[in-house]
Amino acid sequence: MNIWNTTSDFILLGLFNYTEAHLFLFVMILTIAFSSLVGNALMILLIHQDFQLHTPMYFLLSQLSLMDMMLISTIVPKMAADYLSGKKSISPAGCGLQIFFFITLEGSECFLLASMSYDRYVAVCHPLRYPVLMSWQLCLRMTVGSWSLGAADGLMQAAATLSFPFCDAHEINHFFCEAPTLVRLACADTFVFEYVMYICCVLMLLVPFSLILISYSLILAVVLQMRSREARKKAFATCSSHLTVVGLFYGAAIFIYMRPKSYRSANHDKVVSAFYTIFTPVLNPIIYSLRNSEVKGALRKCMGQCATINHE
Repeated sequence: MNIWNTTSDFILLGLFNYTEAHLFLFVMILTIAFSSLVGNALMILLIHQDFQLHTPMYFLLSQLSLMDMMLISTIVPKMAADYLSGKKSISPAGCGLQIFFFITLEGSECFLLASMSYDRYVAVCHPLRYPVLMSWQLCLRMTVGSWSLGAADGLMQAAATLSFPFCDAHEINHFFCEAPTLVRLACADTFVFEYVMYICCVLMLLVPFSLILISYSLILAVVLQMRSREARKKAFATCSSHLTVVGLFYGAAIFIYMRPKSYRSANHDKVVSAFYTIFTPVLNPIIYSLRNSEVKGALRKCMGQCATINHE
């Protein structure tokens, strides 16, 4: 097979065709993406405006919302433009940028969720020592560390993926540039790269996921010993919200990146990728706001202030 000119564009086959059913799904996904941007932006605004939410827990939550907004902005505008214009090409540089930002945001979120589980562990198991064990200095370090590790992984995977020569078949059966899908087009032995990528997935997915499971196992042991029913209820409400986000995020990511090659299917990958790049970000603000009395209180306060301003 001939080696394809790497200065030429890739072709993204996309998620939809032009049937009425797919047009409806396209509009639905755009609506969900817009709702996600609005919901996460509102979450960041509430956390910034309400003094009671100026705690490490909510600062980490604001970072999660920021990552989700950036993830939507990295994937959906290009997908929508391709579908509406019919032009589905993307340059190697554009493809590399998508891989970089996507891996950076996904990797950063892995470590951020682990940081959030530590925050909940300290709050539930060591409430009196919370200001010491979860200081603002440590919170900022964990946040910077999450972004830095994600960016390092994103830069490495983007550079390594685009270093391969690609074959004549330059059509990517996906709606955005994702490293595992792009590597399938390579006209070279990718075994070493795929092995290294698998090791990275273990470090970026399984290690934080294991820390989260340990944190919540310890939390569960403490919660079950609480005598106050109200305290147990509040702890379960806060932690179940976080566990729901963790389950959705890690479940989809492990499915995409850690399955054996023989079990991979392009159509399955597209559906699962759509789930954790488009649907999961809209669930995060809903899960955290509906199950959190402090966020709901901040929202009511904000709406009350807006109503007062409109009256005046």
